[in-house]
This record gives sequence, structure tokens and C-alpha cells, in this order.
Amino acid sequence: MVMAVTQPIKQRTIVLTGGGTAGHVMPHLALLPQLNKDFDKIFYIGSHEGIEKKIIAERASGVKYYSISTVKLRRSVDLRNLTIPFKLFRGIGQAKNILKNLKPDVVFSKGGFVAYPVVKAAAKLKIPVIAHESDMTVGLANRLSAKYCKVICTTFAKTASELQRRNLKAQIIHTGSPIREQIFGGIAIKIERRHGFKKVGSESVSKRNLLVIGGSLGAAKINQTVRAALTELLNNYNIVHICGKGKKDESINKDGYVQLEFVGDIEHYFAWADVAVSRAGSNALCELLVLKKPTLFIPLSKAQSRGDQIDNANEVLLTGASDVLFEENLDAGIFLKKINELYENKDKYIKNAGKWGELNGTAKIARIIKQISYR
Repeated sequence: MVMAVTQPIKQRTIVLTGGGTAGHVMPHLALLPQLNKDFDKIFYIGSHEGIEKKIIAERASGVKYYSISTVKLRRSVDLRNLTIPFKLFRGIGQAKNILKNLKPDVVFSKGGFVAYPVVKAAAKLKIPVIAHESDMTVGLANRLSAKYCKVICTTFAKTASELQRRNLKAQIIHTGSPIREQIFGGIAIKIERRHGFKKVGSESVSKRNLLVIGGSLGAAKINQTVRAALTELLNNYNIVHICGKGKKDESINKDGYVQLEFVGDIEHYFAWADVAVSRAGSNALCELLVLKKPTLFIPLSKAQSRGDQIDNANEVLLTGASDVLFEENLDAGIFLKKINELYENKDKYIKNAGKWGELNGTAKIARIIKQISYR
């Protein structure tokens, strides 16, 4: 009798890449629950000491991290740009060696300067690449990577249209953004109890709840403005101010005002807030909009960035889903006026947030990654 030989089932493997800022890493975490169902092995390629290394180590259990040499791609004229070709060549070589060893079925890139060497190395090895662009305008790394991608997913429909006009070989798909599932499970009363706020709605309390988020590193001008307007704000609001590491002002001790450097369970603060203040990075913007949370977005100025947050914020203004205050106009008086108007018109903003359509692209992106990995 001849025994049938059973072929071993091939393990599915994916490599994730992206870094430089938390915005290039956090969407991977949103996708991980689904990727863990579809892939047997998940690896991450980032820089030696970038923020992505810390985030993956702390929040992505079971994902093995590999690092390569990276170089920041500068748009301005800078003598340091002369070293870019040499460092880039080294990074591509290192990424190629790692990919040869891991043999992934697919690479998923979230952009940032660390991603380009990985994407190019994958293309050389004929490993399919999927990229995702979070912002309205395409970042430099994704612009350079586009010709090596099988699929480019976008958060915004207008971004997809822009890429389609470039006649790329890649398939361009408007998917929305990877949204962390846990943000939908926030419990407001946890924040009331944690910080000693009186329950909103009780006969003795008429204060609203204001959440201020300065970003992972905080935002100096936003922090200064909140504190300058604090006395007036506290007349009507309980305030949680996430001000960034090392940015707390220990001299301020007022009832109803809580300063935090960072929070690991932002979903409860989202649920607690009646209105919010935030930078206009795509991840924060999408999470707040998908929760229909009336928000005053204060985008980074062009002096501090390539202007991507300004483009994101302008798109919000077009739909009336939230309000925007540009940093050059930011002072205590205007800030206070904007916050009060935001609360007074909150029903309008909640209604208009629904005009965005489906912002949560987690399932769609995961499905595309799985499909491409089998090609």
C-alpha cells in the first residue's frame, strides 16, 4: 500500500515597515489583530533608534523587529543631502539581506524615510508591496516608493484621484484609514473617577468636558495658549490636557484641570470629552471624526512641517465636520471663542462628520494585503 505524502502547509509571512513619527507606526497596530489571523509570522523593519522601535517593542507582542541604516530625506538644500546616496545604498542592501532571510509573501509600508529602502529592496526581490498614504498630500517617501508598489491605499478620496492622474502601474484604492478597534470601547465614567471629576449631568455640575491633545511630543504653542486661557476655560469646562513628555507645568494646581504627559487608554478620554482640541495628523483626525467628536484642529504650521496637516485640516473645513484654527492665528482670546462656538454648535459638527462616509479602512486594507500576498 502506497502512503500519500502530505505536503507541509506554507506559513504566511508579512513584513511591516514605516517610521520616523508615531503616525507612520500606529496604523500597523490597528491592523495587527486582523493580520494575526491571516499571517503566521509578522516582522517589522525600522530604523536603529527611531520611535517605531519603541512602539513595536511596547505594543506589538510577537512581532520581531529588524533595523536598518536610514537617512532623512530632506527637501531643502542642505549639505547633508550629499551623503544620502551612500546611506540609502547601505540601507537598501541591509533591507535586501533581511528580506532574503525572512522570505515574506508581502510587504506593507506606512511611509516615512525608513520605508523607502525596504520598499525598493522588496521590489528588487519581486516581493509585492502595498503602501498606505494617510495624508491628503502624498509624503516624499511614498512618492519615491510609488513606482515599486502593487497597490497604494489612501485615507482620502482626493489623494487617490491625485495618484491616479500620475498613471502609475500600481492599483490605487481609496480605503480610509486603519482605525484601532479599542477606540470604540471607551468608558467615560472611568475618567470621571480617575481624576475626581464630578459626574456631568448631576444637579450641581453643569461643566462640559474638554480634551486637549498636543500630539505624542506635545505642542508648545497649544500648551501655552491653554494655560493662558485657563481661568476663563475653567468657568465652563473640566479639562484634561495631554501636553507631552516633560511639558507639564507643575506650578498650576487648579480644580478641574488635569495635566498628563501621555495616556495609554485614549479611548476612555475620547468617550469622556464633549469637545476636543487636536493637531491635524491623519491618525488623530480620523479617530476623532469616526467617533463624531466635535474637534478644534490646530495643524502644524509650514514652518514646522511640509504642510500635510494644513491640507488635512482644510479638507475638514470643506465638510464642516469640525473647526480649524491655524497656528499663526492662535492666541488665548481666539482659542476661548473657538472652543465655546465648538460646544454651542456640536450637534452640527456631529451631523456633518457623517458626510465623510466610511473612514474606518481597517478591514478593507487587511483584505487587500491578504489578497496580494497570494499573488
